[in-house]
Amino acid sequence: MAKTFPEGFLWGGSTAANQIEGAWNEGGRGPATSDFARLITKQIRDTEGTFDVHVPHNAASKEMVEDMKAHPENWELPKRRGIDFYHTYKDDIKLFAEMGFKVFRMSISWSRIFPNGDDAIPNEEGLKFYDAVFDELHKYGIEPLVTLSHFDTPLHLAEEYGGFRSRHTGHPPLQGQSQVLAHLQRDQQCAVQPLYQQRRHL
Repeated sequence: MAKTFPEGFLWGGSTAANQIEGAWNEGGRGPATSDFARLITKQIRDTEGTFDVHVPHNAASKEMVEDMKAHPENWELPKRRGIDFYHTYKDDIKLFAEMGFKVFRMSISWSRIFPNGDDAIPNEEGLKFYDAVFDELHKYGIEPLVTLSHFDTPLHLAEEYGGFRSRHTGHPPLQGQSQVLAHLQRDQQCAVQPLYQQRRHL
């Protein structure tokens, strides 16, 4: 007997903000740890040898981060570009619809809403961007499934407090979640997942 998918099964796709958005320094967004994730080429692997399996291969040291700030032209930082979803989301969502997507799992860039990570007031321009994305998804009958944070942490929290080694970093997202949830529930119809578990190494 042939198996069938249950009624109401949602076909869709999944992305993360740090992988696709680009526009890392536009719209009031603050820098995130993912903006300093370097591209590991074959030449780098051959030069640096075996990597520690407990540390992300593209992790950057404090010295590297300072050099990336001063001389970004010397580094290949692909997550700053992503696929430029920030500027092309309408075209991308149209393609989703053509593929038959009924749900789109996406994440919100923490530093696009709270540039420093612990801001008291969310960045209105960032909220407007996600509102526009949700509106475009709804236009095509695609349900947004939103993760409030996926991997990338605002750089300020990593540099000032050591990221999630400090309780300070854990407190702002809980406060911020309530503000973002209130905004989503007031203005949009979308499913929301709680704060994504962050990586240990920032």
